[in-house]
Amino acid sequence: MRIGVLGGGQLGRMLALAGYPLGHEFTFLEPAPEATRGLGTLIAAPFADAAALDALAAASDVVTYEFENVPVAAARRLADRVPVWPPPGALEVAQDRLLEKRFFADCGLPTAPFAVADGREALARAVETIGLPAVVKTRRHGYDGKGQAVLRVPADLDAAWAALAPAPCIVEGWVDFARELSILAVRGRDGACACWSLVENLHGDGILRRSLAPAPGATPALQAAAEAHARTVLERLGYVGVAAIELFEVDGSLVANEMAPRVHNSGHWTIEGAETSQFENHLRAVTGAPLGSTAPVGVSAMVNLIGDLPPDAAVLAIPGAHLHRYGKAPRPGRKVGHVTVRAADPGALGERLGVLQALLAAEPLRP
Repeated sequence: MRIGVLGGGQLGRMLALAGYPLGHEFTFLEPAPEATRGLGTLIAAPFADAAALDALAAASDVVTYEFENVPVAAARRLADRVPVWPPPGALEVAQDRLLEKRFFADCGLPTAPFAVADGREALARAVETIGLPAVVKTRRHGYDGKGQAVLRVPADLDAAWAALAPAPCIVEGWVDFARELSILAVRGRDGACACWSLVENLHGDGILRRSLAPAPGATPALQAAAEAHARTVLERLGYVGVAAIELFEVDGSLVANEMAPRVHNSGHWTIEGAETSQFENHLRAVTGAPLGSTAPVGVSAMVNLIGDLPPDAAVLAIPGAHLHRYGKAPRPGRKVGHVTVRAADPGALGERLGVLQALLAAEPLRP
């Protein structure tokens, strides 16, 4: 099939790499003219460019996206001309943290307490309601730790508002979590749904550094609870494709944080670590093909390469290691690639991660 993709970053690149063996063709709409590096046809234009959107629709049998900050109006314009999956309504919910939290609550997913903060006075009222410590976040466009500030004492409010204003915000109660988890799920056009193993995530400076799959010590009950949450969200949205729900584990229970209506960084391990990767299953879903098995193959770790790349030969000398370069110029804080390390058991995985850690001189990566 001819697949149109809104966005041309590394997620789009990995979708194309998964889709070419299936015989699919790709056209990307992306403002940056250097995007995708030859992987398919590029329409270099803003997402809101009507002529570019019409050209993408004409070149596509189905359209999807690898970037959730695409204007909803653009997705709806496309949906009038060609099937768009996931549906624009899912994009709208995930783009606004207030809508997202209200949607989670409607679905029965536990969340941190939250309140609207659309002005400095409203921020003070929200903090009175929620209490401190808390986190204030912009309702839109925050990612990788951007667009948010931690409030520990009342004196923090002025600096937080100065940094985030005039954007509408939301205040969330502080969650004293044991660890961060994510569940990735896929839903097909026929309503069939499958989930991958719970993943344990480690962040630094708001950026995902490492994922472990399956999450160490995750009980069958915890896995079942995460899957139930994911299925509820996808069914309520009439969703088609892969989505990720980021979760906190608190006293053995799950608290929903955010969702991503697309393939997700914490699912990159599935390329080598699952019977069917998140990228292939996303394409299977949006094209109406049967879903593939999500079963893990051994145990895996995914480590983001941030800012710079280590020597290829040194990484590839690690047993079970798979290097993915994104074709991006190195710069501080930028995801330029990732390494998946796979092993038969957690002990072997820990040893291999220790070698990778020494190469990266990064924070501890061992499970």
